[in-house]
Amino acid sequence: MNPAVVAAMAEEGIDVSAESPKILTIDAVRASDVVITMGCGDTCPVFPGKRYLDWKLDDPAGQGVEAIRPIRDEIRARIETLIGELADL
Repeated sequence: MNPAVVAAMAEEGIDVSAESPKILTIDAVRASDVVITMGCGDTCPVFPGKRYLDWKLDDPAGQGVEAIRPIRDEIRARIETLIGELADL
């Protein structure tokens, strides 16, 4: 895990130090109502009836905390918007 990502998330009270990126599996997609990818393109499994969002975000790889904070904040804003949209359904 990128230490700068760990630090940026810790600023928000979120401990990701023991986490690692996970492959998007067919079972995970089947179990989801909304599938959010980041540059997955045509390689991700697609099932009818699912809502798919492909979020274009800056890559935090090799970046410091200062560059990662805006990425973190953009993800938070998008998630908050999505939660609002889903609550209206």
